[in-house]
Amino acid sequence: MSLISSCRDWYNRLLNLLNFLQSPFLLFVRLYWGWQFVQTGWGKLQDISKPIDFFTQLGIPFPAFNAWFVSLLEIGGGILLILGLASRLISIPLVIDMIVAYVAADREALKSIFSDPDKFMAAAPFNFLFASLVILWFGPGPISLDYLIGRYVKKRHGPATISVKATTSQEL
Repeated sequence: MSLISSCRDWYNRLLNLLNFLQSPFLLFVRLYWGWQFVQTGWGKLQDISKPIDFFTQLGIPFPAFNAWFVSLLEIGGGILLILGLASRLISIPLVIDMIVAYVAADREALKSIFSDPDKFMAAAPFNFLFASLVILWFGPGPISLDYLIGRYVKKRHGPATISVKATTSQEL
């Protein structure tokens, strides 16, 4: 057996192992960070006056509405992540929530994204943002309700095809 074929064999085994671990990794991310979102949102609801006051200090418009909205988004979004239900869809408002948290509450960390990345990554929203982006990009994985629903729909109705008709400016 040549050195090249040995390296190729070793590399293929490594890829198989990493592919096998992808699903448990996505499950872990969803469960852990979903639970963290639930806890954070629940903590806000326990004394809603604190987030309202904080949002008022930051100059966020409609601070009472936004405090309630963010609290419920984090609880509901966390539950959906845990279940793996509408995971990619709920990741979008969670990503926006964390970007707003950077912009409104941690501007210095946001400004230092390139000059001092450690400061950016040490900010409170970073891990929540990163976890939400992982689920948005890679999906919830096969250990999720999204996957089970997709399999059921595919089995029942066949593979979904999306047809996009190109329109010209004359048709509009």
